[in-house]
Amino acid sequence: MHMKIIAIANQKGGVGKTTTAVNLSACLAALGWRVLLLDLDPQGNATSSLGVERGEGLSLYRALLGEVPVADQVLPTRLDNLFLIPGDLDLAGAEVEVARLDNHLVRLREIIQPLRDDAPFDFVLMDCPPSLGILMTNSLAAADELLVPIQCEYLALEGLSQIVGVVEQIREVEANPDLRIGGIVMTMFEARKNLSQQVVSEVRTHFDLLTYQTAIPRTVRLAEAPSFGKTILEYENSGPGAKAYRALAEEFIRRQRGEAVPTAEAGVSVPGEEPDPDPSFPTGGGARIPVPTRDAPPLRHRGFLR
Repeated sequence: MHMKIIAIANQKGGVGKTTTAVNLSACLAALGWRVLLLDLDPQGNATSSLGVERGEGLSLYRALLGEVPVADQVLPTRLDNLFLIPGDLDLAGAEVEVARLDNHLVRLREIIQPLRDDAPFDFVLMDCPPSLGILMTNSLAAADELLVPIQCEYLALEGLSQIVGVVEQIREVEANPDLRIGGIVMTMFEARKNLSQQVVSEVRTHFDLLTYQTAIPRTVRLAEAPSFGKTILEYENSGPGAKAYRALAEEFIRRQRGEAVPTAEAGVSVPGEEPDPDPSFPTGGGARIPVPTRDAPPLRHRGFLR
């Protein structure tokens, strides 16, 4: 398997994008794959989630301007097989400065090419900023495929339609004609809420094979871990969040290998959910939520794709 570059993107914020980028990277590394996490968000949340201090000149900013090679910005982390190119506020300036370049749409793809040629990693996962700016479009132009985290709420469906439209535009202008959506990951899933099940059903209706069977549950521990600079594997190794991201990593590898993926009839696998703090609320372990298929018009006819 040659080095694969994956953009983890959704222009809607608060959907678990950085949480997925960090913990999927950590779980892949734990499986023995060499992973580079590329933090393209000026906020640097993926960087701080790994407990790495943001320092001046450590991000991809200088490489984007041609001042240093990308390889010089790669840092090891405390986790075996996991490496990082940090994010910092300098990247906000790149939105303006890269836009002035003639090759502004493909600048990231060009500077990453030496990594493709040398292939020191199995996977490069890019945590993209929650916007439709230069950094995000550059990441899509550089990526082999796109992984889209979607929060289990209806407003997230509009974000999905927009990201699909951006992918189509990137292909049309030939910035990356081979770009494809590699998968959709449902995040913040709550098995007790009908809304979560309805949103999953809606997404699976239109993107059945693209939607990962593994859903990420909403847990307090997943929300807390970044504040301690830890992945969920370090913070709560045996909890539902860690189990979910391990399952996601395993499904990710199966999909990369081209193995058969479950269809909607198989349901969505939720490895476990955190018990509700209210003792009067019914609790339980993980659940397999049946997601039936049904005939439905294309998204563009329902107001989701324009």
